[in-house]
Amino acid sequence: MDLFNLGGKTALITGSTRGIGLAIARAMAAAGARVVISSRNDDACRAVADEIAATGATAVPIAANISDDAALDALVDRTEEALGPIDILVCNAAVNPYYGPFLETPDDAFDKTIRVNIRSNMRLARRVIPGMRAAGGGAIVVVSSIAAFKGSDELGMYALTKAADTQLVRNLAVAHGADNIRVNGIAPAIVKTDFARALWEDPARAERAAASYALGRLGEPDDIAGAAVFLAARSGAWMTGQTMIIDGGWSVKG
Repeated sequence: MDLFNLGGKTALITGSTRGIGLAIARAMAAAGARVVISSRNDDACRAVADEIAATGATAVPIAANISDDAALDALVDRTEEALGPIDILVCNAAVNPYYGPFLETPDDAFDKTIRVNIRSNMRLARRVIPGMRAAGGGAIVVVSSIAAFKGSDELGMYALTKAADTQLVRNLAVAHGADNIRVNGIAPAIVKTDFARALWEDPARAERAAASYALGRLGEPDDIAGAAVFLAARSGAWMTGQTMIIDGGWSVKG
């Protein structure tokens, strides 16, 4: 079990008040990490931090709008002030403000999706990597999407940014491998979260989607959390630059 022990580590997890981010925060706290719970809603951050703290783990709520550079900087600064250097960064927060024909993507939706799904991840990495380097290493996990690996029309803009995240992972892995900083991604298929509700809330649509998966069901947030722990812990010590596809067998079923 020491392979998955995160004791003594500080983990900053964006978008961690619900869905996949929340499941990752709970799992990392259970593995011994001190976790920072962050989303735009301060009340939600406090509620989740209180829930995790009740288990005996350390959880600090820090609300932040990751589309705002000053808020991102403050998020890192406040994390370091409260818990010291950041050992683990999980870039989970994302947006999908437009669903429709790719070339009809409104300019404001294009800009917002790029800013939140790519630029904020890059800025967070820029802020935490110096501390990781000074500490002798660290781990960054970027939550991407199976949409990064297949052409899409109606999810085109979101898919474009998630494909970019897979390249961000590769770039950072190459640039900072010598610093013992490992950078990996996770690409889930449809997971039953509020974020993906439009893809699964209709029972007939959800049933059709589940039938296309080898395991015959859609994902749950906990199905993703273990992979994040693996990538952050000693268990993933020789893995970097990769994006793990966790899709219930959708991509192999054909």
